Amino acid sequence: MTHHPGLLRTAPLQRETTSSLICRIAGRYGMEAKVLRSYWQWRNYPPGHDGGGARADAEVLLNAAGRHLLAVLCGVEEDVLARALPSWGQEDAKLSAGKGGVPAAAWRTGGAVAGPVAFGCRLCAARRTGTAVRVVRYAPRWQRVCVRHGRWLLDADADQPLEYLDVRGVPEVAAAQRRWTGVARRAARAGAEPERVFALAYAVVARWWEQALNWERETVWPGRLHQVAGGNAGTELERWRIVGREAVVFPEVVAVADALLDPAMAELVWRDSGAGRPRALSADGAFCRRLGERVGRGWLGPLTATDYGGPLTSWMGAVIRLRRGGGGPPGYDNDPWWLRQDHQPATMAGQLRLMAKERSVPGSGTTWRSAVPAEQRARITSLVNDAEEQLTQLRGVQHGKTAEAAQQLLGNLGHAATLIEEAVRETAAAALAAGMALEDLARWARLPADVLAEALTADRNGRPGRER
Repeated sequence: MTHHPGLLRTAPLQRETTSSLICRIAGRYGMEAKVLRSYWQWRNYPPGHDGGGARADAEVLLNAAGRHLLAVLCGVEEDVLARALPSWGQEDAKLSAGKGGVPAAAWRTGGAVAGPVAFGCRLCAARRTGTAVRVVRYAPRWQRVCVRHGRWLLDADADQPLEYLDVRGVPEVAAAQRRWTGVARRAARAGAEPERVFALAYAVVARWWEQALNWERETVWPGRLHQVAGGNAGTELERWRIVGREAVVFPEVVAVADALLDPAMAELVWRDSGAGRPRALSADGAFCRRLGERVGRGWLGPLTATDYGGPLTSWMGAVIRLRRGGGGPPGYDNDPWWLRQDHQPATMAGQLRLMAKERSVPGSGTTWRSAVPAEQRARITSLVNDAEEQLTQLRGVQHGKTAEAAQQLLGNLGHAATLIEEAVRETAAAALAAGMALEDLARWARLPADVLAEALTADRNGRPGRER
């Protein structure tokens, strides 16, 4: 006969993972979690990180007998557990294949069961349970601020030690969470799913976040990032930009979501497109200018307007197609809130794994951002963007006589080629200064080594280039 621990009531926290509750029950009985888990028959192994170690976002599915056992162990009625635990009642083939009367369990990752998983606030858990223990619960990204204690609760799926960021010094983050409640109601009234509106706004702002390293006028995000990093990100800036991104950009995400739901903003997109007389969207369009103002950056409009191929321009295109009535049957191309897979931001866990792999490769310990001065990186980015702009213009319809059209095409192509050549030289010079071998650079640039060396020497000696 199986002997269960004596009954000590352990109430579940709202939207807690079943795995987290089992760990807390074990703590109440003074047991290790793995000892308590031996009361169930396990159908598979617990998920772990690539480098070893248990995942904090691991989740547990139980069969009927297993759920009954959990209710007995924590001294709570099954209907209470069903309301609190999102994974309650979910089963799969592994569980149904065994004997029905035997308590059985199967491991899963939380994200595959009921959405994003985050750490809970230990201080709030202590108020509820009397013990400041780790809690893991399902929480969407617009509910990550513990307002009482000023904490941004981090994703639990990443292999990193932090459970939260201190956001007491950036009150606008908590204010944005309060504001989101009204934005979500506005989305529902407009017939849009709040989750999809948030996802699109987050993708837009996350794209800005990656570009902001080259925005000389951006001062808000660096200040917030250093604040949540404990005052100064120091030499770990790259890691803090990954870990702190969601908290730092959250106010702008809510502001963008609010703006995209505003019919007046959609009207500006329609006017910028020429309304009934279609024309190309310009860099000084009223919509992007107003969007920059709504996120507190009056200078952002032209940068946003010329960022082609991102989630914002996809949203604008869908709005225009709907207004013109030529979008065809309902589908992604005329759904403003449809987010393409390639527009979805990389997760914190994915970025940290990539950074760890890059640092583990010999010779890659120095990153591009740390090895190349910001001014030179901005210069290269500017050259590439200008070349892209020249090539984009070639897609337009050419008017006039054949000779004139050809002259215009060749002129744009020549200018784009010059910009690309200069970008190649600038990139090669940066890589050479960072310690890369000239022969490798020449092979990558598809130039003879002596030609590349001569070009780089000429640049260092002040060969005239385009105006800066």
